[in-house]
Order: sequence, then C-alpha cells, then structure tokens
Amino acid sequence: MVKILMKSIREYKKASILTSIFVTLEVAMECLIPLVMSQLIDNMESQEVLKMVLIIILLIILATLGLVFGFLSGKYAAIGAAGFAKNLRKDMFYKVQEFSFENIDKFSASSLVTRMTTDTANMQMAYGLVIRAAVRAPLMLIFSIIMSYLINVKLATIVLIMVPILAILFIVIIKLAMPIFDKVFKKYDALNESIQENIKGIRVVKSYVREEYEQQKFNKAAEDVQRDFTRAEKIVAFNTPLMQFSIYTVMTIICVFGAYLAVKAQGDPLGMSAGKLQSLLVYGIQILNSLLMLSMILVMLSISIAGGKRIAEVLKEVSTLHNPENPIYEVKSGEVVFKDVSFKYSADAEKNALENINLTIPSGSTVGIIGGTGSSKTTLVNLISRLYDVTKGELLVGGIDVRQYDLKTLRDNVSVVLQKNVLFSGTINENLRWGKEDATEEEIKHACHIACADEFIERFPEKYETYIEQGGTNVSGGQKQRLCIARALLKSPKILILDDSTSAVDTKTDAIIRKGFKEVIPNTTKIIIAQRISSVENADMIIVLDGGKINGIGTHDELLKTNKIYQEVYQIQNKGSDK
Repeated sequence: MVKILMKSIREYKKASILTSIFVTLEVAMECLIPLVMSQLIDNMESQEVLKMVLIIILLIILATLGLVFGFLSGKYAAIGAAGFAKNLRKDMFYKVQEFSFENIDKFSASSLVTRMTTDTANMQMAYGLVIRAAVRAPLMLIFSIIMSYLINVKLATIVLIMVPILAILFIVIIKLAMPIFDKVFKKYDALNESIQENIKGIRVVKSYVREEYEQQKFNKAAEDVQRDFTRAEKIVAFNTPLMQFSIYTVMTIICVFGAYLAVKAQGDPLGMSAGKLQSLLVYGIQILNSLLMLSMILVMLSISIAGGKRIAEVLKEVSTLHNPENPIYEVKSGEVVFKDVSFKYSADAEKNALENINLTIPSGSTVGIIGGTGSSKTTLVNLISRLYDVTKGELLVGGIDVRQYDLKTLRDNVSVVLQKNVLFSGTINENLRWGKEDATEEEIKHACHIACADEFIERFPEKYETYIEQGGTNVSGGQKQRLCIARALLKSPKILILDDSTSAVDTKTDAIIRKGFKEVIPNTTKIIIAQRISSVENADMIIVLDGGKINGIGTHDELLKTNKIYQEVYQIQNKGSDK
C-alpha cells in the first residue's frame, strides 16, 4: 500500500524533504533554549552584566531561528501534503478513466466519491503529520532525553521510566480504536450512496412522496457513522487525560527531588542549581508532550490507513481492457461479425449473459434489435465498442478482431448513444463537440439537422450557446436524446449504435431521424435497439433476442410470419390501431 501511495508524491518530494530538514533545525533550537536559559538564571546572582547580555542575545537568536525554521517547515509541509492529495485525486481519476465497465462495476460510484474526497483528505492530513510532526516528535523526544541526562542522570531516569509505560498504554488504545475506524469508512460509502440516490432521483422521491422514507434511510446511515466514530473517539479520548496525569506527576516528582538536590547542593558547584532544575522541568514536559504528539500521530495514521488501503485498491486495479502490443489504427469498414460469442459479466457468474451468438451485419446496413427486458440487447452492442471483452468466441469489426484494434481508434469509429443519455454542464456547442473537438459550425448544424435537434435549438434565445445544466436538467428527455444523437453523428463513425435512444421522441420525429440516417449516412452501419417495432420495421435485418440468445433473424415481414415473440410484440403494439 505505502509503495503505491508514495508514487503520487512525485514533484512534491523536494517540499517533503525540506519540511523534515527545517523541522530538525526547529527542534534543535527549541532544545538549546532551555539549556541557555538555565545559564541565564544561574548567572543572575553573579551580576555579570556583559555575560548576561550575551546570553540574552543568544536566546533571541535561537528563538528567532526557531520561529523561522518553524514557519518554513509549516509552509513546505502544507505544500507537500496538499500536493500529495492533489496527485492522489488526479491519479485515481485518471485510473478510473482507464477502467472497463467490468472494473467500474467492481467499485460503486458512491465508494469512488468517498475515496476521492474523505479518504484523500485523511491521507493529506496524515502525510502532513508524517513529514512534520512524525519527524518533530521523535527528534524532540531523543534530544530532550539527551539534554536531561546531561543535566542530571537521576532525575532524567524518573522521566524516562514513564516513556515505556505510556508507550504501552498508547499502543493498547490504538489497537482498540483502529478496527472501528476501518468499519467507519465502509459506512461512509452507504451514507454517500444514500445522498447520491436521493439527489439523482429527487423527482421520483417527490412524485411518490417518499421524503420521509429517504430521511429515515439517511438518518440510519448517518447514525451508523456517528455511533462508530463516537466509540472510536471515546477510546482515543483517554490519550489527553492520561498524558496530563503523567506530565503533572513527573513535574511534581522533579520539583520535589530537584528542590531537595538544590538545597543539598549549596556550596557544591557540581550539584543541582535552580537554572538546571528549571531546564530539566522543561525537558521533562517536552519528552512527555512528544509522546502525546506521537500517540495522536498514530491515531491519525490509524484513521488514514483504512482510507489509504481503499485508495490503493483503486490505484492498483488493472483494467481488464488494454491495447495489444501492436494495435491496428484503421477500421476499414463497418461490417460486424459475431462468431460463437458468449459473454458473462464476471468469472464467478454462473450464467452467461450472451450465449452462442453467431451474426453477420454487413457494412452500411441498418439492423434492428428487439427483445424483452433482460434479454441482453445492450450487452450485445457494448461488446462492439469493446466496453466489455467477449468471454468466448470472436467479435470482428471490419474483418479484424476488436481486441487487435487501438482502443481509441475503435471507439472513434463506433459511436454509441447509450440508453441513459448524459449531457454535461456547458453550452450546447461544448456538449456537441464531445463528438468532434474541432467541429465547424456548419458540421454541428448539419448533425443537429439530421438528429432533428435544430428545430428546438433555434428557438432558444442563445441558440447553440445555450447553457445546459449538469445532467441536462433544463432540456426535455426527447431534446436530450436528439442532442446525444447529434453528438454521436459528429464523429462520422463507421458504426452508429442507438440503444433505445429515441424512446422519448414522438413517432413522427423518430421516422424523420431514421430517414435522415438512410439518406445522409448510407455507408454507416446503423444498429438500433428499440422497444417500438415502428422504429425498426424498415431495417434491413431485425434480430430478436431472448434470454441472451438469438431467437430469430429476418426482415419485418419474415419475422411476422416465422417468429412468435416478434408476432406477440407487434400485435400488442398495434392492438389499438386495429380497432
């Protein structure tokens, strides 16, 4: 896990190293100040003004240097930690872009959001602690112990006895709290999922008056997180009172024995002076505060380790789809051939989603796909653009197995208008240029004309510069579908796949769009998944799917005579018109 995460430090290594250097110098200044201060106190009785002035000047220099080194360490720690978090988010986001649908199915959307936000924020805090506090605390502990022993071995030993006792107690606290923090982050996913579902389906929630149910579901997830965090924090809360008790106990012991030694040492220049006693108290507090800091670092690290593991899971995930060693960069035609193709979504799946598919779609033809819910219509077309790889058999596009193509080349030549149409926040022009980044105004208008989108775009005051809200919430379902079809057409693909993409469009507009396809892009292979037979009845070939298998292939007239499923669908859809 650590090796995977550390790869994201990259250009912020310098800031991280400088942080540690400046922290070391800061600690050195802070450990020298009590020693110099003891000299000042012990020299007050001698009334050597020059010597005292020199000591005061030295103290000011040490304090100033400590301030400067502390500022610089804080500055570079912030740069290093924030930069590390930025790279983590970037690396995860880029990684997700490489994922196949199979990889994406493995991680839920809410879980990925949690990993890029909460988990990464915790890693940022943890990394900032590691490069600054985790360097400062051990150094302060070591330096203070050394200085204490230089002053008085007996009193330093009293302080040192507390170190292993506190260390053992801290380890027990961490071991009890860490498993709870592991559980918390899994529950964060459920909380985010509840929020995401509610916002995404807010219209449905309000339509069915389910606000109270959604509130209860959210409250349950929030209370689960709160309950576990409270349990963990109750355990961790023992840290501070335990440390305060230890500090005051040690201070009392040092004061009592120190005072005894100071009185006993009168007239003995090697004994315990008031200055030495004061500096020893400071070092004792520094030692115990260092332990407190280390315990808090361990707590924070225990919280972040759970998130770090989840981030590492995303970063080390290998896409199930990748380019071959010598990819092909040209798709010669839109011919599609399925040879004994079977497919299942995971190796553990008991049943194939598609089974023994044998099919040839000539280049430039129009093919309709009909079938009931769950018949794997979408799964079939997803294989063509290699959103999934076939489990068994071969899928050829332009006479070549799709696994031999460069992925970008293949997908640039296979335009897919998915069942769930997605528009992004931005103008209509910006959304359409997803199809072709450098598309001219004429090309955009031409694609919109074929998709029958120009008629409503021209009615907008801003026309093609009309701003589309996130998810296309300010346009209707039919308008959204037509914009997505225009976007796909801008790619000038060899194969155009419409996955139930005209379901929200009236039959007249649907017919106009199909007529435009036939006249304007005759050489493009058109594969249309539809629920309405009217959308595919003029296709060169219609495929009937049932349970992941081909139930029938033929023209509209042929299937009306030979295919029972097609006959039933046709009769149901035309029942009203026969009366």
